[in-house]
This record gives sequence, structure tokens and C-alpha cells, in this order.
Amino acid sequence: MPPSPSRATTWTAAALWRVSWTLVSAFVVESLVFGLAVLPAALFWEWHFGWNLPSTWVRTLVLSMSFIPAYFIFALTLVILSAWSTRITGWRTPGPAEMALEDLGWPLLDWVRYAISIHLVRVFAGPLFRSTPLWTFYMRLNGARLGRRVYVNSLAVTDHNLLEFGDDVVIGGGVHLSGHTVEKGILKTAPVKLGKNVTIGVGSVIDIGVEAGADCQVGALALVPKFSKLEAGSVYVGIPVRKLEKSKESNVL
Repeated sequence: MPPSPSRATTWTAAALWRVSWTLVSAFVVESLVFGLAVLPAALFWEWHFGWNLPSTWVRTLVLSMSFIPAYFIFALTLVILSAWSTRITGWRTPGPAEMALEDLGWPLLDWVRYAISIHLVRVFAGPLFRSTPLWTFYMRLNGARLGRRVYVNSLAVTDHNLLEFGDDVVIGGGVHLSGHTVEKGILKTAPVKLGKNVTIGVGSVIDIGVEAGADCQVGALALVPKFSKLEAGSVYVGIPVRKLEKSKESNVL
């Protein structure tokens, strides 16, 4: 009777299978999403070829002018199809959770595919839509629980299904805010909750598990450590953040 494979060999074979399936499935889904997003833009552009124009240079000018609306159609379609694809496939950031990277379990690999999907939208549609209601629409469609009049002027906001923002939240440019962190080979996830009227200043970093009460303000270039609880109606600055006292607030303002 042949010897049974060692535990290490079995683990390696299973891990390779999971990684291979993750890469193949992500490639197929994202290729389909990207191709379908390009289709209406391509049809829009092709429509201009059928115009009966008086000269070649006028045709060239019209085609050049149609590039921006065609790109807008592509980006908007990509946003919708990408968010729908992650809903259908169930790709999400699990949380709260702690997962060893070396185990390569399915929840971890679902997060990888979710992150790939978000990254592609961020690259191809983010520069056009960020800080607009369309970017908020995408994040909401992609799993985020957002209130009304939420504006996100940053492309470094990820793990959308772990985000919960109240009404009138504003995220400044260059803010890094996500529901995951990696420490010593462990992927840790936790939701981030921001109450009504919270403002996050330019270039700040908001770690996992952070909760900010209503009317809270975080200054520019601040660091809010993981699982911090920020009091409602308060102002926080610094690395790591500290609460400004009322007297200091009045002097600053």
C-alpha cells in the first residue's frame, strides 16, 4: 500500500488549488465586467462613424470630441457591473475576523477578489467620479452603508461592506480608510463607523474598528489607531490623534 501524502504536501496541494481558482475566477469575472463595460462606449463611438460629415477633418474632430462622453459611459457602466458582480459572487471582506495569510482560506481569498474588483474600478473610474454622488453611489452599491449627502474625495477607501457612515459625512482627499490591516502575517478586519456630520481631514489614516460620534472632526494628516472611539462633537488632531480641549479649540478656530 503506497504511503499517504504528508500533511504538508496535502496542504500545499489544497492551497495551490484555491489560489489557482481564485486567480482564474477573478480573471474571468473581471474580464467579463470590463468587456461589457467597454461595449456601450464602443457602440457610442461607432455610432459617430455613421454620420454623414462633409470632410475627413470634421469627422476626426467629432470623433475626438466623443471620447469624453464615451469614457463617461464606460466608467459608469463599469461601476454598476463591478458592484453587481461582487454581489452575485459574494466576494466581500469578512469581518470582524482574523485570518492567517499562510492558510489561504476561502474567506481570505474572497477578500482578495473583492479587493481586485475595487482596485480596477478605482483605477479606471475613480479619477472621474471621486468626490461626486456617483462615487458614493458606487460604494453604496458595492456594500457600504452610507447616509445621505456623503462625499468621499479619496481613492484609498476600501472594504466597502465594512463601512457605515451617517448623513453628511465628508472624507477629505488622500484619506486612507479601510476595514483591514495586516499584522505579523495575520489579516485583521473590523468595521469602521462614522456618525452624522463627521469630517475626516486631508491625508489622515483611519484604522480598523474606529467609531466616531456625530459632529466629530479629525484634522488633516492625523492617525486614528485601530478600535479608537472618538467622542461626538469633538475635534481630534495629531499622530496618534488626541482630543483638543475646548479652550484650545477656540484658540485654533
